[in-house]
Amino acid sequence: MGVRTLKALDAVGNAEELDAVTEPLKRIVQGVPLGPLRGVLQGRPLGHPLHPALVQVPLGAWLSAGVLDLVPGSERAARLLVAVGVVTAAPAAWAGWVDWAEQHEQQMRTGLLHASSIAAAVGLYGASWAARSRGRNGPGRALGFAGLAAVGAGAAIGGHLAYRQAAGANKAEPVPHLVEPGWHSLGHVEEFVTGEGARRTVGEVPVLVVRESDDVFHVLADRCSHSSGPLSQGEVADGCVTCPWHGSVFRLRDGWNVGGPATAPQPVFATRTDTDGNLQARLPDAG
Repeated sequence: MGVRTLKALDAVGNAEELDAVTEPLKRIVQGVPLGPLRGVLQGRPLGHPLHPALVQVPLGAWLSAGVLDLVPGSERAARLLVAVGVVTAAPAAWAGWVDWAEQHEQQMRTGLLHASSIAAAVGLYGASWAARSRGRNGPGRALGFAGLAAVGAGAAIGGHLAYRQAAGANKAEPVPHLVEPGWHSLGHVEEFVTGEGARRTVGEVPVLVVRESDDVFHVLADRCSHSSGPLSQGEVADGCVTCPWHGSVFRLRDGWNVGGPATAPQPVFATRTDTDGNLQARLPDAG
């Protein structure tokens, strides 16, 4: 991907005029009553987004159809693969839209371009399927290759979204690599109010400190694994903390993501109190 293309995609992410489309569309997607299915589509049971896994089916089917279109006598098999791609694009798209509605503005703008490219590909492959079903294999192949070009462009934009803009990545993953091993003082225990979150730092890493009782403290990485939201500004209730940005819910005792769009847990620090009454924290796998 050339420098001009990269700059063009970066410009899409900064195009605030697209917000006139993304904001109402975001509300529509968030308003769909998916219930527990929303968490499944987000990939919470997998521990990472589901969308990249689902897209392998239509992409593989369409790419295989393109190969068969170059092999004489493979018209029926190619038609079947085109159909498989069109049908399986639906759940992949749903997973993508659910993820998209919980992203930040730059990612949503780029995601809109990604979705437009994939929608064009689905339309072209749908037309290809229809043409092949009527025995018009020549136009069907042409439409299929046009669809393959569109889905290739969409995949490139998706790669930009995932790797350059870090959509779907675990934002808490670097924490163990940034924290020095050993115990770190966070302040005197009297500084912390029971049931309220407080922000402290371990080296350069911000952490959330919650005092549950006189001698029970919880310390988690403060930046949400979903999109780096400040958990110290979120609500603490029922043994959990809710991210103020996108509503991800993490259990305080083990950092597990129990709700919201986050698919990865928060790093959790061990705690102790020294002889002077200072709270200390240590990340077991630091370094």
